[in-house]
Amino acid sequence: MNIPCILIPALVGLICGILGYLIGKMNSKNDDSLALSLQADLDACKANTKNLNARIATLEADLKAAKANISTQSFAGTAVPAFIFDGALAATVFGTKIKENDLKIVEGIGPKIEELYHSAGINTWLALSETSTAKSQAILDAAGENYAIHNPGTWAKQAALAYQGKWQELKDWQEVLDGGKE
Repeated sequence: MNIPCILIPALVGLICGILGYLIGKMNSKNDDSLALSLQADLDACKANTKNLNARIATLEADLKAAKANISTQSFAGTAVPAFIFDGALAATVFGTKIKENDLKIVEGIGPKIEELYHSAGINTWLALSETSTAKSQAILDAAGENYAIHNPGTWAKQAALAYQGKWQELKDWQEVLDGGKE
């Protein structure tokens, strides 16, 4: 046998093995630096999340204190309402623009019944929420038989939810109601 014929493939194999090892070693260093960089980014994100959660907790506590302060203050002898109308939130939940103290948001009340309530001095959600079912029925009965057929049993509670800004709860309940009736 010819020795160079055996020696040349063995040397080429040895050289390829050494080169493969060196190239693999260089790539593993790049992977380690990438892993270290990603770990540093992850740690920074975790620290930022922790700071943001602490800030949120502080803001929620400040909001709660401010709401408590607003509900107990009074100006010129008139108490400030505990709930402030948020038209943007109402529009988000209902998908349409809601005007403050629009009685038509109450399921079962349309423009003509709203006019009846306005004529009776009931112009706000708060006033409607404080109106008894008997008084509401009396207003409807006085307007004639076309209005007397309506059942105002849920209207005060719906108005209270609107006044309190509980839009999602109001919308969910109205989906169960049938023309304002349970």
